[in-house]
Amino acid sequence: MTSPYRVLIRRCDSYDPDRIAGILREGMIEMGLRPGGRVLMKPNAVIAHPDIFPHAFTRKEFLDGALSATRSCARPDTDIAVGERSGITIPTRWVFRNAGYPGVIRKHGARTIYFDEMRHVPVRIDAPGRLRDQLYVPQAVADCDFLINLPKFKAHPWCRLTLSLKNFIGLQDDRHRLVDHNLFLEHKIADLQSVIQPKFIAVDAISAGQKMMLTPTPFAMGVILMGNNSCAVDTVGCQMVNVDPEKVTHLKFASQRGLGPMALDQIRIDGDISIEELQHRNRDFQFCLEPIDRYFGSDTHLRCTVGRFPEKHSPDYCWGGCPGALQEAVHIFRGFNPEVEQQMGKIRYVVGKVEGPLELEPDERVIFAGDCTSWEGEIDGRSVKIDSSYQTAAQVDETRTRAYDMISKVSNAILHVAANRGKRWIRINGCPVSVAEHVHYLSSMGGIANPMFDTRLLLPVTLDYARMRIGRFYHYRNRGSGF
Repeated sequence: MTSPYRVLIRRCDSYDPDRIAGILREGMIEMGLRPGGRVLMKPNAVIAHPDIFPHAFTRKEFLDGALSATRSCARPDTDIAVGERSGITIPTRWVFRNAGYPGVIRKHGARTIYFDEMRHVPVRIDAPGRLRDQLYVPQAVADCDFLINLPKFKAHPWCRLTLSLKNFIGLQDDRHRLVDHNLFLEHKIADLQSVIQPKFIAVDAISAGQKMMLTPTPFAMGVILMGNNSCAVDTVGCQMVNVDPEKVTHLKFASQRGLGPMALDQIRIDGDISIEELQHRNRDFQFCLEPIDRYFGSDTHLRCTVGRFPEKHSPDYCWGGCPGALQEAVHIFRGFNPEVEQQMGKIRYVVGKVEGPLELEPDERVIFAGDCTSWEGEIDGRSVKIDSSYQTAAQVDETRTRAYDMISKVSNAILHVAANRGKRWIRINGCPVSVAEHVHYLSSMGGIANPMFDTRLLLPVTLDYARMRIGRFYHYRNRGSGF
């Protein structure tokens, strides 16, 4: 068929940089792409560590191959940079080093752009169905001429899959990243596509990630997925793991806005392996889309009570906010201590509008999480009233967000718990309460070791945080984009 939307699926069962480079080079040539000007590569480096987070990120060998392929196909005037903002307020410098990126980037004479150190600028968007009229992105993103998206093929506990579209969450810094990262997460992902479109997408599906996004279980998929349109790539990616694209809400939103197709008959698909063969091979690929009140079973000391939520499009559950952040936080704890849920003190986690008694066990402490949470009743014979402070997306002003980085989250959580010492319950505001905050509050309330203070993390993360602050001061003062 004749279609402007191209997707190529190529076999690749090992992280051989030369083989990856050859496949990506052939993909660029076949799609008639010649990078030039300011070329920005965006991997998925949400978090990385060889022991604790070994499967969450685009592998360095894949980045190596992408840089090599781009150099061989690019025009002489090309300036290549690799940019990302890592997750849970961890400095991107630390993640890049653990992912092995710096040596690869130097090898190919490219630049490194840490989005958490760069100026972020407003970009107006004009798309039907948009949630916001503008979004903040790094100056380098606004200035780039040719964006190459390098996602990791992963399941996602909130969005089902994270491929090309979802990888754009990493464009934003701490100040703007969590705006609308709640009941409107899928809308936010679609909005981000209106800022800039990648001209080449190459998905690291050699070893894919199952279930979680920060702590995924590896799955040998053995392919590289390439394309020239995010919706087309994500549609094919869904089919590869037997997911109806209609079930991936941000993909449906982006397609409805005219940003790309969501049907296979609108996409020209080529390669050396068929979707049907991949569907059979990937039939056991695992997802994790269980609400937290069913996810944490009776064999753990963590019980969850989920109420109603304030938006009509999702009254039963908040897939993009606090519940999913709790799941990711617990999986981080499991990475350090697999028995953490049996060893922690008993905690009842309450989210949403909950009515009726909680029926607490005598030694069970309570976390009321999130701005939308409300409850009224008695704890230890004393009246407790938790009021909702939820604001709709229209009430949240993205131009007036506060800086809330790693040190702020650690110190605020510690001081908050200390101020409520002696109480059986604590109220945590936020929309959402982030993964990092969940880690700190669960540690304090459950009497378990805080992963942030693990010797493998504490000093190197703190040093990179200081470097990040220095870099931010320099770039903000000089108003540079990183190119």
